This record gives sequence, structure tokens and C-alpha cells, in this order.
Amino acid sequence: MITTPLGYLLSVALIAAVFGIAERWHRARFMFDYLPAVVLIYASAMAAAQLGLWERSDALGAVYKTAKSNLLPAMLFLMLLTVDLRRFLKLGPRLLLAYASATLSIIAAFVTVFALFGFGAKEAGMFAALAGSWMGGTANMLAVGSAFGVDDAAMGYALAVDAVCYSLWVAFLLALVPFAGRFARWSGAAQSSQAHAGPGCACTIGPRRYWLLLGTAFVVALFSQWAAARLPGLGTTTWSVLIATALGVAGSFTPLSRINGSQEIAGTMLLLLVALIGSRAEFGDLSSIPHYLAAGFAILALHAALLIAAARLFRLDLFAIGVASLANIGGVASAPILASAYHKSLAPVAVLMAVMGYLVGTFGGLAVGYILQRLAG
Repeated sequence: MITTPLGYLLSVALIAAVFGIAERWHRARFMFDYLPAVVLIYASAMAAAQLGLWERSDALGAVYKTAKSNLLPAMLFLMLLTVDLRRFLKLGPRLLLAYASATLSIIAAFVTVFALFGFGAKEAGMFAALAGSWMGGTANMLAVGSAFGVDDAAMGYALAVDAVCYSLWVAFLLALVPFAGRFARWSGAAQSSQAHAGPGCACTIGPRRYWLLLGTAFVVALFSQWAAARLPGLGTTTWSVLIATALGVAGSFTPLSRINGSQEIAGTMLLLLVALIGSRAEFGDLSSIPHYLAAGFAILALHAALLIAAARLFRLDLFAIGVASLANIGGVASAPILASAYHKSLAPVAVLMAVMGYLVGTFGGLAVGYILQRLAG
């Protein structure tokens, strides 16, 4: 049994590193298409916790709390440095309308299904975290979940629903690609075929400045927590998330956005955060997972129905609504794959939409959470 803070951090980091490295190994890519690294990291850390690898002590609990509260705002700041609002707005009215329709339909679907399934206050935060993921990514899920104080076990349920529903949703959208012509004739849309400029982020060019980015990110994390502790109303964690988000967007307009390495560091922080959360999770009852999965599929079905209605109303093609949907639910990892299935020149559109989710996902998830809390009464 590990009893020291350093041993705890090193063992958690090792779990994150093993699966993080394996995900980049080309021979293991097929497995990770269906079981993302974040899910395997969480499951492994949770299993290790149940087997008693780490002592349940105040000292290790304090290390967990400190690491999580510092990593979360630092990660959000680094991820948002690549958001390019100016290029996103240049996508044009049709694609922007498709993106807005996808995001709003996800919000509407979450609220409707939550009410229909009769969930209560206990599940409100969990579904808010899932909504954050389905409008942004896992980083947004952790941010929203932390803001609503979702316990580590409930975050595990959210990750499980996310992984299963997401995998099937990607396969479904890819299977629809051959029907793009028929769909365009039905909706009255002109099919997308023009090439688009690249995403405009120079953060993958030139030497990596890890220490500069790390230093700046942790300064932002410390400032976010300092300022959050002095602001009333929303709670310290929520304010910390919002302040880090605002500073990340502000940083995207500065030379910081052109420094190589921000996404790599943010991705590493994300995996470490997932491992930390898994290391503290305690599952008492797994019988509710099928109920949550049914709700997840119901949300996707309603989201699809609303998107199809928007396509007919606004004359959008299958590419526009499909990529907009996957940019929300799948993020940067999968949206460009779907876009490339239509035409290779369209992949940058998916990247821009998906990166925008880093910003939209946090605010959208928080909005869904407050609505669900009101519904739960």
C-alpha cells in the first residue's frame, strides 16, 4: 500500500503515462478508437483504488485536492490558447448556423431527456458534466463536474456513457456519408465542396517552449484560485474555471497562441486529472449504468431529430450538420475524420468547430447544469 504523497502522485502519473503512450502507438489505435485512453485510465486508477493500492488518508486527500485544483485551470488556459475566434467567424453563415444548431439541440436534448427520465438533483451535476463533454470535450466535462461538485464515482458514470455513446455515434455518422447526395436533395441544400483555409494556429510550428507555457499556465491557475476565493455567488471552483477560461481566450489574441507545445501539455494534464479522479472513486452500485446509457442514447436521438429539422428549415447539407454534431460530441480527435470522408479539403472546418468547443463546452455545460438543477427542484 502506498502511503506517501510522492508515491501517490508518481503511481497516478504512471497509470496516465502508460495509456497515454499506448494511445499514440499505431498498432494499438484500433482499440483506442472504441475505448479512449481517458476511459482506460479512469478504470485502471479506480480498480487500483478498490484493491487498496493507496491509503485513504488525510495527507493523500490533501495532495489530491491540491493537484486537481491547480491542474484544472492550468489545463483550461492552455487548451483555449488555440481558439481562433476570427477564423471561426469566417466559416460563413451556413456552417456557423449548423454549429449553433448542433450546440443548441444538444442543450435542448439534455433538458428534455432529463425531465422525461425523471432524474433528480443527484444526477443533475453528472449530466451537466456530460453535456460539457458533448459540447466540448473531456476537459470541459472535468471543469463542469468540478464546478458542480460532482463526486468521483458519478464522473465515472459520465465517462462510461460518453465512451459508449460517442463510439456508436461516430460509426453512425460515418455510415451516413454515402447518403449525402440524397439528403441534400431532400433538404434543398448545396453540397459542401470548396476548400477552406487551415485552422490558423501556429502552435504546432517551431520549437516547443514547455517551460514558458507551464510557468504561465500555473501563474494563471494561482491567480484564478486567488481571485475566485474573493468573488461571491458562484462558488470558488466555478469562478476559478470561468476566470481561467476568460484568460485563455484573452491569451489566444496574444503571441502566446503561437507558441508550440500548449496542446501537448494540456493533453498530459487532462490524462493526469482523469487518473487522479479515478484514484478517489468508489463505486457502490453499477446497476444504474444501463439507465444512464439509455438516457445518453435518447439524448443523441433527440439531438439528431432536431438537427434534421434544422437542416430542412435552413437548407443545410449532411456534411454541415454531421461535422457540427461530431465537433461537439467527438471533438478534435474525430470531427476531422468525418470531414475528410466528404472531402480532404474540408478537414480544417471540423478542426475550427471542434477547437471552439473548448470555449463553448464549459459555458454550455454550466448552463445545462443550472437548468437541470431548477428542474430537479
